[in-house]
Amino acid sequence: MAQNDPIPGSEEQVDLAIIGGGPTGLLSGLLASRLGLSVRIIDAKPGPLEVGRADALNARTQQYLEVVGILNELLPLGIQCNTSSTFSDGVFKSRQSHWWTSLQHCFRPNFLMIGQCIVERILKTHLDIPVCYCEKVISISETEDGVTVDTDRGRKVRSKYAIAADGARSTVRRALNISFTGSKPEMVWAVLDTFIDTDFPLCSEIITFQLRGQSRVSWIPRERGMARFYVLLDGEITQRRAEDSIREHMAPLRVDFVATEWFSTFDVKERIASTFVSNQGAGRIILAGDAAHVHSVNGGQGLNTGIADAFALSWRIAAAVKNADLAPGAAVKLIRSYDTERRTVAQEVIDVAATLVRDTAHTAKQYVSTIEKNAGYITGMGVSYDGVGSELIRESERGIWKAGKRCPDIWLTRAGGEATRLYSMVSYGKYLVLFLGEQDIQTFLKNITTYFILRPNNAGQNEANGHSNGLKDQVDVFLSDIVTAEDNFVVVVRPDMYIGYVREGDGWKGYLEQLYVTSMDES
Repeated sequence: MAQNDPIPGSEEQVDLAIIGGGPTGLLSGLLASRLGLSVRIIDAKPGPLEVGRADALNARTQQYLEVVGILNELLPLGIQCNTSSTFSDGVFKSRQSHWWTSLQHCFRPNFLMIGQCIVERILKTHLDIPVCYCEKVISISETEDGVTVDTDRGRKVRSKYAIAADGARSTVRRALNISFTGSKPEMVWAVLDTFIDTDFPLCSEIITFQLRGQSRVSWIPRERGMARFYVLLDGEITQRRAEDSIREHMAPLRVDFVATEWFSTFDVKERIASTFVSNQGAGRIILAGDAAHVHSVNGGQGLNTGIADAFALSWRIAAAVKNADLAPGAAVKLIRSYDTERRTVAQEVIDVAATLVRDTAHTAKQYVSTIEKNAGYITGMGVSYDGVGSELIRESERGIWKAGKRCPDIWLTRAGGEATRLYSMVSYGKYLVLFLGEQDIQTFLKNITTYFILRPNNAGQNEANGHSNGLKDQVDVFLSDIVTAEDNFVVVVRPDMYIGYVREGDGWKGYLEQLYVTSMDES
């Protein structure tokens, strides 16, 4: 019997069952495990992905993976790309990158072009639990207290929560009778990962080729000198026809296909689950990734949205399972807010991708214009939760700090030290409370919070050597050029690096106390 084979008739008790071992499931398992949960990952696939699928990590995803601590392993394996070009009639017609270069408080304003299989491999090397491949879920049910999963190999898993990350044809979603509705434009694409020999000028740019007034071929630079081509074809879809179309679009320049690593086709589907959480939003089974939403590949949204789902969800489940200080009803509020926030974002991503894929039937200029108009989603840096009705967002704003927006990646300096970026200093799973300016400092809930004091660069070194204010533990003090002498407010950054609260005074305590019950720490 293999190490991961279940003993027939046996039961397992874990905190979290994850169905699906793609990037969404793997990252969810990694984060949950790090936060102290016991996890079981079950995947119907025969093994890890080896070729194909997604091809880019946007700027926001790179921020997430920096917080996770794996980005530095991925960076040397991929290609940085922040330029989109258009090519027609044998010449480049335009090059544009301003939607990347204009990003504020973002250290890596670019795509990292890298294969999904590499991302999965790095995630797996950090997991301290196995993935149970070749195992299908045959039933799933829940009660008020937990979830039961049965597999075709005789495994029974009882868990407190379950994440369904089992793809667009999700067995779990169907078992829960959650509708998955949307549209399906009559468009079928060919995709090739291939090595080419060409006299075309090689560059780390996303190139859209225009021919006869349409933009039916795109070239994506990839790691290892590989090229990814997307080709929109009518009629029969074959690799030969796709290659012929690429040659025609790149003419008069020459291209020969040396070795093709992966060829596939996909028809565009645009669908979203009616809810991401079972039992009308109050349940214990949560959809994530393609099980919750699917859309066109245009704009590179699929992998990035799935990773964002995992990053948004894992801390919530960990708090619901492990935190003894949760207020009554807080666990349901945490999970319900995931549905509110991520389902709203998913619908917006679907709409953006739908516009992009339909614009391939138009000129490259129009296609690039659509990219520019929707750059916030393509870069990931414009995705936000303000105005969606989330219970975890207190609508408020001070300067660059706005509740519901991403936390800016600002530079901070200790006295006499080197500048350090905020995202390189935080760890996943804790709230970050920032005190800007001069004010009384109080701390509580120190098991789930990290506290920083931020002061203007001209505050003086003697004010940046740590701050006690009568506290038992020092709070780190930093100087920053984004803080002014007039600033005097508090920012609460959630564990998913989105801002939940910005305001003067001590209202930030009430923001945290909507979820957690505790008394103020006494020094």
